[in-house]
Amino acid sequence: MTVHPPLIPRRVLFGDPERTLPQLSPDGKRLAFVAPLDGVLNVWVGDLDGDEFEPVTRDRNRGVTSFFWQRNGEHLLYAQDRGGDESWRLFAVDLAGGEPRDLTPYDRIQVKVMKFSDERPNEMLLGLNLENPMFHDLFHLEIDTGLLTLVEKNPRFHGTLLDNDWSVRGAIKMNPDTSVTWLSRPGPEDDWTPILEIPPEDAAFRPMGYTPDGSGLYFLTTLASDTMRLIELDSRTGELRRVVLEDPGYDIVDASMNTKNDACPVHYGVVLKERFAYIVANETMVGDFDALQARCDGDVSIVSKDTDSRTWLVAMSPSDGPAEYHVWDREAQDLRFLFRPKPALGAYTFGHKESFSFTARDGLEIHGYLTFPAGVDRHNLPTVVNVHGGPWVRNTWAFDPEGQWFANRGYLTVQVNYRGSAGYGRAFVDAGDREWGGKMHEDILDAVDWVVAQKYADPERIGIYGGSYGGYEALVAATFSPDVFRCAVDMCGPSDLVSFIESIPPLWQSMRAIFDKRVGNVDTEREFLRSRSPITAVDQIKIPLLIAQGANDPRVTRAQSDQIVAKLEEKGIAHEYLVFEDEGHGLAKPENRYRFYDAVERFLAEHLGGRYETDQ
Repeated sequence: MTVHPPLIPRRVLFGDPERTLPQLSPDGKRLAFVAPLDGVLNVWVGDLDGDEFEPVTRDRNRGVTSFFWQRNGEHLLYAQDRGGDESWRLFAVDLAGGEPRDLTPYDRIQVKVMKFSDERPNEMLLGLNLENPMFHDLFHLEIDTGLLTLVEKNPRFHGTLLDNDWSVRGAIKMNPDTSVTWLSRPGPEDDWTPILEIPPEDAAFRPMGYTPDGSGLYFLTTLASDTMRLIELDSRTGELRRVVLEDPGYDIVDASMNTKNDACPVHYGVVLKERFAYIVANETMVGDFDALQARCDGDVSIVSKDTDSRTWLVAMSPSDGPAEYHVWDREAQDLRFLFRPKPALGAYTFGHKESFSFTARDGLEIHGYLTFPAGVDRHNLPTVVNVHGGPWVRNTWAFDPEGQWFANRGYLTVQVNYRGSAGYGRAFVDAGDREWGGKMHEDILDAVDWVVAQKYADPERIGIYGGSYGGYEALVAATFSPDVFRCAVDMCGPSDLVSFIESIPPLWQSMRAIFDKRVGNVDTEREFLRSRSPITAVDQIKIPLLIAQGANDPRVTRAQSDQIVAKLEEKGIAHEYLVFEDEGHGLAKPENRYRFYDAVERFLAEHLGGRYETDQ
């Protein structure tokens, strides 16, 4: 007999956490985190070892979720936009008291934090796109006074890198063919010299900083490699000095370093395999990672450190339970529990999540994750294919509220890292070039065939769900493969690739060359892009759709959803349309999330037969 576990309330799964996103103060004595204040997320601060915490921001609208400590330990800085428009301003709050100050009081700008350090605790370098939305000029900021001073105009570079002396030494120039030129100069009075040409096929890169003496440059890149590696280049000539960190099968997606430490500037690299893994370069940290992993059956990640790296904040994330935060004292080798973001989740049973792989129809190996409902037989299940956005990101093994929500309602959740997803090397990403609505879609169909062949999924009860690129894929599935799926849910997905690319915000115009390469050239390949656009095949839809959209979305504008909804109405195709007037690319406000997830759960239950209760 099947025994279903209790329904996990949607407000528990998708409501605001009690506490989250903790960060240590530079001296390691205080803790800041995000928590609700009168129902809105704000930043709270208190002693790390104490029980008293006070709010230091008092937002009443969309909340504050992106913040960091200034190195003097006297200020917290945070970024905020308006209504989800992604026009980010920078604010400072004095922990001694007073109202938050808008440090960048300009409309329609996006601030970038370029440099701050312990040696200059009251200063910061910012990038501001005041004159040209595509390019950020460099400004010096005095945090106490708010004084902004122009340091250097941007000669149309798409990115710059500062050395330890706060001098702009490196710059990125993206070329029309998607190749990248890296330029260098010894000092601010010198001319820029191209020292490295990164061809289109090797263009995945991320400059990480200079060596302590400034003669070397750390790069995360696929240059001369299939997987992303951390390498050291000569900062004046661009010549390869050495490979610092690498994994033969997976990308190094991040690295921790202290480029002022001559003895060991690189601490460790993060490798995104089927589970999180680390390559530890600093021998003094090997024991820490061994000890942490031995005490956790989930993925371990270091989320914050004090200046001396004596105290770490550690997140421990199993796949079938909520994450926990702990304090790790490296000297004492002591792990102390800090908090769970949503302790109410501890009362519920979660589905089992496991990795799977299959061979696509063209021979490419594809990986993903399955989350099974708890307490039921693993056969003939109603199924939701949950397609990740991006598309140049990926699903991971860690706890996923949406996947667990579907599983709790009785669905097998299928998450596919289709070609183009990050983490599996350059060739895997490149395999997704010009395959939106093509082989990327076929990977989803092949995954469906695989779970049906394993008898996990009921072929008559399969739905598809996704946001952003995942929303586009849901529309592709409804239009180009209407006999495979029973229903589709699209959250802010492009319906017309031509108008989508043409509406890219000015700040993203530097990415046009990437879209030309990876999606299609809107100037020369309009018919090809139209052929991959769901808006052109609405006549083929046989299944009901639920479409949701943030009215202020700058990435996928409301017109993308409006136009396909108009076609659905014109042709009398069953659909629901939710517009969130105070949201952008995603849902920040709890009441909007509740409305959306209630509608999705009801919609899926109606068409796939899963569990649904109105008061959950």
